[in-house]
Amino acid sequence: MPVALLALAIGAFGIGTTEFVMMGVLPQAAADFGVDIPTAGHLISAYALGVVVGAPLLTAVAVRLPRKTMLLAMMGLFTVGNALFALSPNQEFGIAFRFLAGLPHGAFFGAGAVVASSLVGHGERAKAVSMMFLGLTLANVIGVPLGTLLGQQVGWRATFGVVAVIGLVAIAAIAKLVPHQGKPTAEASLRNEIGAFKRPQVHLALAIVTFGLGGVFACLSYITPMLTDVAGYSPSNVTLLLSLAGVGMTIGNLLGGRLADRALMPSLYIALLALASVLGIFTITAQGKVGAAITIFFVGVAGFMIGPMMQARIMEKAGGTPSLVSAAVQSAFNIANSIGAYLGGLVIAGGLGLVAPNWVGALLAVFGLTLAVVSGTLDRREAKVERRRELAMAS
Repeated sequence: MPVALLALAIGAFGIGTTEFVMMGVLPQAAADFGVDIPTAGHLISAYALGVVVGAPLLTAVAVRLPRKTMLLAMMGLFTVGNALFALSPNQEFGIAFRFLAGLPHGAFFGAGAVVASSLVGHGERAKAVSMMFLGLTLANVIGVPLGTLLGQQVGWRATFGVVAVIGLVAIAAIAKLVPHQGKPTAEASLRNEIGAFKRPQVHLALAIVTFGLGGVFACLSYITPMLTDVAGYSPSNVTLLLSLAGVGMTIGNLLGGRLADRALMPSLYIALLALASVLGIFTITAQGKVGAAITIFFVGVAGFMIGPMMQARIMEKAGGTPSLVSAAVQSAFNIANSIGAYLGGLVIAGGLGLVAPNWVGALLAVFGLTLAVVSGTLDRREAKVERRRELAMAS
């Protein structure tokens, strides 16, 4: 694999850390700003909103920029946003700076996925994209636990100061290691990029991300009370178990990239079916410590196999204009986070118990699988029409 992928992975590591470590240092930030935990939770929501808004907006604004320039600009904005957040004087400024830090998230991954796939041959594109996303999954194994520990021992501001330093390292690595991509082709106009959204397969792909990965977040959003109140773990053990889930995510990401290059749609069917099955099983295994630990690992594996598969799928269906739809995957990912968390909360509030979000997650994964089957059926129909057209032209 090209060494340039290391630079992209460093950027992904920083982004993954800042996105998820906020959950670990939320009590410290709430105490510092003098607000309660629910109010401090707006710091998480502000980042997610920044991702959803920034992914299409910044990609559209910078559609004619060379992609290396785009990567450097997005990582620069990310670094500034995190540095300002670390210096926030109050909750209001904190929300604004978290929103700012979230803006480049989707645009960076969108441009990075296109760059990663351009560095290798056609048969290794999904694998290359998964190598970039390796940084994101490693953030859950290393960055988030260490960042949480640093925040608890030194203060939450130190955590985000370190994230800003990671951003600077990523800028230097991208500048040094990522080759110049040249000017975008004539196809790369905003009109053509938006035109990719007229294709039904693009919308199906985004829907698969939204509902399929929504199943993962229905579970993970409530994993702490499941582990403590149902499985019987002490709160001090939760961080270790979340790292175990992160290891599963890392393995799933790498496995998903390799399988997608071999047989994309069959692999996607298997991944979504596996996710639905594991989430269903978790409703039973959550009752015991050993079963819960094993299952949470496999939730990470099955859930994050889907990411590189869908990134490859949507770039394939976008044709020669992949930047905007590739960035839109990140918006869909964060919408999945919101939908999963919301529906999981509904069933808990309805009195169905703390493991009920797993059933919600399993149903969402089944719905995602149904959409994937529809998408695959359309592929086969389009292939038949194309073969008939070729035969007609030959005759």
